[in-house]
Amino acid sequence: MPPARKPIVERTHNAMRNSLLRLVAGAVVASAVAACSDPTETPETAGSVYRHAIDGTPSTLDPAQASTIYSSMVVVNVFDTLYRYKYLARPYELAPNLASGLPEVSDDGLVYTFRIRPDARFTDDPAFPNGRGRGVTVHDLIYSLKRHFDPRQRSQGAWLWAGRIAGLDAWGERGARYDEPVEGLEAVDDHTLRITLTEPYPQLVYTLATAFSAVVPREAVEYYGREFGVRPVGSGPYRLVSFDSTLARLERNPGFTREPLDLAAEGFDARRHGELGLESLDGRSYPFTERLEIHFIPESAARWSAFSSGEVDNVMVPNEHVDSVLAGRNPVEFTPSIRERYHGHAGLEAGFVYAGFNMADERFGHHPDPERDAANRALRCAIRKAFDWQARNQTFYYGIGRIFPGVIPPAVPEYNPQRSRESVEHDPEGGRALLESFGWTPESLPELTYGTPSGVQQRQIYAQLRAQLAALGFPSEKIGVETFATFGDFSRAMKNRQLDLFFLGWTLDYPDAQNTLQLFYGPHETPGSNNFNYRNPEFDALYEQTATMQPGPERTALYRRMNGMVIDDCVAISGLSRTRIHLWDRDIAGLPDREILGGFFMRFVDAARRP
Repeated sequence: MPPARKPIVERTHNAMRNSLLRLVAGAVVASAVAACSDPTETPETAGSVYRHAIDGTPSTLDPAQASTIYSSMVVVNVFDTLYRYKYLARPYELAPNLASGLPEVSDDGLVYTFRIRPDARFTDDPAFPNGRGRGVTVHDLIYSLKRHFDPRQRSQGAWLWAGRIAGLDAWGERGARYDEPVEGLEAVDDHTLRITLTEPYPQLVYTLATAFSAVVPREAVEYYGREFGVRPVGSGPYRLVSFDSTLARLERNPGFTREPLDLAAEGFDARRHGELGLESLDGRSYPFTERLEIHFIPESAARWSAFSSGEVDNVMVPNEHVDSVLAGRNPVEFTPSIRERYHGHAGLEAGFVYAGFNMADERFGHHPDPERDAANRALRCAIRKAFDWQARNQTFYYGIGRIFPGVIPPAVPEYNPQRSRESVEHDPEGGRALLESFGWTPESLPELTYGTPSGVQQRQIYAQLRAQLAALGFPSEKIGVETFATFGDFSRAMKNRQLDLFFLGWTLDYPDAQNTLQLFYGPHETPGSNNFNYRNPEFDALYEQTATMQPGPERTALYRRMNGMVIDDCVAISGLSRTRIHLWDRDIAGLPDREILGGFFMRFVDAARRP
């Protein structure tokens, strides 16, 4: 049994200090996997259920395709990843999950040695002999990483490791034979993995906390084939019971074992978290709730109705209801009646929203003729000048989002608050003058197709944009819209370069500006993460240079220079980080988080207090 535990507040201070020292120094941490509780212990939550609502539907639950927050919200609960994020620590901090500690790293930064827990098991499933799930080994990790480089999988996550792991790209190019070894993925033994990189990659451990890195069993992938995306088999805290376009039902995985929750080590701060009922979780084995229901409700009015009627336990407050729940906006303050009935939280998102162009289209994007290329840039810049971020903020984001220039959001340390704000200023007169100076006329302006998922708010966003472009001088008939039934359909059209102009949100995969700058790296063009299909040799060279650099002033300066290139080329209309306002049932002990933490928070929700 472990020794007597210190008070939470004292442990919080020590845990945060020690964690910071470990991460900054890049020290090797080896954590013994030890637990004094019976691994078959069930939580004191018989029959408890947490019903979570999100505003979109996953197109798949296959980790290789988990490119949206909606997919990853479910994926990280069904599957294991080597790492996760601490529940309450802000800024976000990594914590071991399937791994038994942080990796050992060679002096040259090229070799990482990971050790995984010996007690992790895949859930029982017909895919396994006799239907019995087996133990997880590093061979499963290797298989899962290989899948991203199998052309048949059309992975959405290969960009995380492309060109990074020795021999992995070449393995895919040779035909992706899974029994063929890869130089940079070595199973030292069943529970020790050695990854050899082609060059230093400081963000490697961050990538192993993403839904893309989730560990899948080969037997299940081969058994279910294309159905694996709706019949996932993993070793996470929950197993999937059912899944359709409106709801995913999950139940606790009885074979999932972790050490009891150390609330202080997770970043508990009595000043910020003292009224959320979290102290009751300390020292207990998680997950704390027997069942999860994740409801996919795209329409904000329907989500609010489901929350108000008690059908779901949480809601991200829709803009039209802000006035009814807030007594003040700066700072955010809830009304007395809301504080009495619900828990509430407001925080700036770890990400941003933006609009972008398909730069592969020569009508307004890259063009081989320098004169036409300059005219196309002027067109994009004029459209950006016509865009009114203040109106977007007031209409759709409570008026309390943070508008910023470029694509490095306030949530990361490389954010530059001194950057000129000209690129986010509403200047339709300047836009019209720019069009005129480059010879654009209503007749010569190209037709633009704006793509959007279906939904009332999405239609309103399009209508607002269309009116702003009309004020610029764009003929209304030249601004068309293509509406898609689901976000997955919209995403596929964007990946297939069928959309000229699109509006998106990006949630950071890890707290480093590289995660947003990679959206503009040429080799990541669609179907990769570069939905803009932007190509700038100077940008790409700087991206490759910074990819091997450790955090510091020199790297930050280069990141900001790259940000300036994106701004100057008018590739994106960006950006705004939303202030998310969450409400949830007072009988729920928890703190919802859809940012970098994503679905990891659900294992720590306790719904057993509901009468």
